[in-house]
Amino acid sequence: MKTNRKIGLAFGGGAVLGAAHVGVLRALEELDISISYVAGTSAGALVSAFVAFNKHWEEIKEIVLDLNWLNISAMSLSKMALLSNEKLGDLISEHLGDVNFDQSHIPAAMIATDISNGEKVIVKEGNVADAVMASTCIPGLFKPRAIEGKLLVDGGIVENVPISPLKEMGADFIIAVDLNTGCSHKKPENVIEILLNTFDFTIMAATVLQTHEADLLIKPDLSSFNRVDADQTVALMEKGYEEAKKELKHLKELL
Repeated sequence: MKTNRKIGLAFGGGAVLGAAHVGVLRALEELDISISYVAGTSAGALVSAFVAFNKHWEEIKEIVLDLNWLNISAMSLSKMALLSNEKLGDLISEHLGDVNFDQSHIPAAMIATDISNGEKVIVKEGNVADAVMASTCIPGLFKPRAIEGKLLVDGGIVENVPISPLKEMGADFIIAVDLNTGCSHKKPENVIEILLNTFDFTIMAATVLQTHEADLLIKPDLSSFNRVDADQTVALMEKGYEEAKKELKHLKELL
């Protein structure tokens, strides 16, 4: 699709639901839609890192299919959290190398929250793996990440669908993917699932207001999925693809 508009792509957070982003990437490729900027929050930050460095959606699919809690989590000796997500940083480095934002093929940004004052932090410089770890750091679950003197946690607290950094980077048309509009919540069976549910309820109301800024909003119906079961991954990818294909067919009229 030929256009002079600079399209920005915002990937929202959603834990395991983030697999749906891979389906969105598949639809974008099939429709030949080029992205000029990418931003991600939480699970969306992980996917946006691979997009920024030109990983094909099929490569990202294989990486996501291998993900589970054991891949990205380790017990933490910190008094600030139950777990560490250092292994997630290792995953980024394994597939991209020890890279910084200024090496990316597509300009990228990730949202984190300064847990000392609640302020939004847009990370678009420095080490990419560090930024992904910060943006995915669910408070109480994962140990906060220190970057440039700031103690950072999950960006979903302040902007779960990262539209503002795309505007700052120069995007004049923004496609946003919100994963939280209809997902289900299972009865928690452990402290990790309690923390995940609590975090999700906290961000849902704010996300509805934030996504009004998008030019095209993709909201997959994920009411039959939850945020914690990794065995949903393939179905989530397909759902993301179906919904994106349906919404993106209107793109030519909007540009």
